[in-house]
Amino acid sequence: MPESDDHPSPRSTASISRNAQGHDPDGAGPPSAGRALVILPVLTTHPDHDGATRQPDARLSEAIALAQAIRLEVPHAEVIRVARPDPATLFGRGTAERIGGMVEAFHADLVVIDHPLSPVQQRNLERRCMAKVIDRTGLILEIFGDRAHTREGQLQVELAALTYQRSRLVRSWTHLERQRGGFGFLGGPGESQLELDRRLIAERITRLKSDLEEVRRTRKLHRSARQRGGTPLVALVGYTNAGKSTLFNRLSGASVAAEDMLFATLDPTVRRIALSSGKTMALSDTVGFVSELPTQLVAAFRATLEEVQAADLILHVRDVSHPDAAAQKADVDSVLADLGIDAANDPRVVEVLNKTDQMPATARGALHMRLANQRMMEGEERAVAVSALTGEGLDDLLDLLDRRISAERQVLELSVNLSDGRALAWLYEHGQVLDRRDKDGQAHVHVALTPADAARFESRFIGQENR
Repeated sequence: MPESDDHPSPRSTASISRNAQGHDPDGAGPPSAGRALVILPVLTTHPDHDGATRQPDARLSEAIALAQAIRLEVPHAEVIRVARPDPATLFGRGTAERIGGMVEAFHADLVVIDHPLSPVQQRNLERRCMAKVIDRTGLILEIFGDRAHTREGQLQVELAALTYQRSRLVRSWTHLERQRGGFGFLGGPGESQLELDRRLIAERITRLKSDLEEVRRTRKLHRSARQRGGTPLVALVGYTNAGKSTLFNRLSGASVAAEDMLFATLDPTVRRIALSSGKTMALSDTVGFVSELPTQLVAAFRATLEEVQAADLILHVRDVSHPDAAAQKADVDSVLADLGIDAANDPRVVEVLNKTDQMPATARGALHMRLANQRMMEGEERAVAVSALTGEGLDDLLDLLDRRISAERQVLELSVNLSDGRALAWLYEHGQVLDRRDKDGQAHVHVALTPADAARFESRFIGQENR
């Protein structure tokens, strides 16, 4: 029977007791960051707000993988059904005490609650369990803090972490002996609450926002330079561990870290790729998305996510072999919607159905047949099946990119008066000038422009001459 929070039983709906890291006895591999219990609360009274599209076992597996992503050993993990959330601890008293008993039994240093916790709930659970407690947001922020290597990534993660910490360090933790290190979740002794009061945090946040504004301006300059050179931008998006970095490496010949791990890469990377037609494109690998992505991260990573907003094409990389592929797609579409991108109707979005090598042969054949029927019915290719690991389907993907990029721009022959510097500058900024010949006071250019830019040029400059 599922466990109710009012009548705690010795076992919950699903539980796992093991060393989830699988370390060998000789201690090979990276050192452990500690031992953590992973608890997934399922609120039976609010299913619409509790990941109802996913099965609890799949959500628990993802929570374990998130903990493992920062080298935590997970000796025990379980699902606990909560009938009536307790404002003080989320769980009832009996369940909170049972979790405290598990901390002692499994010699855990940390309890990961895969659910948002209020500052009061976090504090009270720590007192009951006599161990550090973090929620899903805190865990994801810790992973991002561990993975950010570039200055931009570190600035963005620190801003998100401080925004998250502000209420917890100032408003609720009145016990001054509490000390936290790192980003305030897993580390050892750090600054005390007196040193991290609201004013100091606010000042640091202000400085970080200023530094990130410089990053944003720099990225905008780089985008403008690519546009002036006529290089279209193709952005990779997708759920974490969908294979974006493996695909990025395959297409670009780069060596971005790609592991079977959630959030294996964090720092954005851009590489130039030559297509068979001779055209070039800039491919951008962005941060992976995840269900219930903390709003602080979406806001802090605005500079990076603007690459997606400004992209000429957006490749949504999906793991079609995953049992929760549909729910993962919905999560990514939700984040894109927050960025103002309607994935279902935006013509820039192309689905890359990855990891076909992990599908049964019959399912893979059915997928290819469905895509072929869609192309016949709709006359437009909005999805392509690939395996970034084996290379299957990558030629089809590159051909699709080549066709879409070529269709985006039309080559026009224009004559512009040499004295009209504004018109010439506009063409260099918004199009790709393929060749230019100056004669008799005129600049005769062949320029590649999108239909929208061609219409804007005509109304702004050619139309002026006729008025």
